[in-house]
Amino acid sequence: MKLNDVVPIRVKRLPHGEGLHLPHYATDGAAGMDVLAAEDVLLQPGGRHAVATGFAMAIPEGYEIQVRPRSGLALKHGISLPNTPGTIDSDYRGELKIIMINLGDSEFAIRRGDRIAQLVLAPVVRGGWEEVLDLDDTARGEGGFGSTGGHAQL
Repeated sequence: MKLNDVVPIRVKRLPHGEGLHLPHYATDGAAGMDVLAAEDVLLQPGGRHAVATGFAMAIPEGYEIQVRPRSGLALKHGISLPNTPGTIDSDYRGELKIIMINLGDSEFAIRRGDRIAQLVLAPVVRGGWEEVLDLDDTARGEGGFGSTGGHAQL
């Protein structure tokens, strides 16, 4: 597969998604497709809601769709996705809903047709566990959180 090949994703529009654009790339260089809200929601500070998109899809086997927040909503309003990036598996056939959270200090109105998240199609590589008695040595070793230096050293 070449870099600019298009992977077909079958999509089923649901009744409450009529009249909305399907997810689409805003620019030629965009990695993520903008996805729109199919309902009106008022998110209170600290509130969460699974926002309807009005469609379901069949992602090809060997791929996933990653759901990512929009940077403008995060910076300007504190609106994000609590499980970022979210994963939509290739065998899921229900409506795509975007779990949104208001981390800001004011209520935030989501209106039908608003761009609420980005969808990134990504290949999936499956791993297989191989149990061993010992692991290779590395310079880091068992050093955990903060072991490679703090922000003051950057």
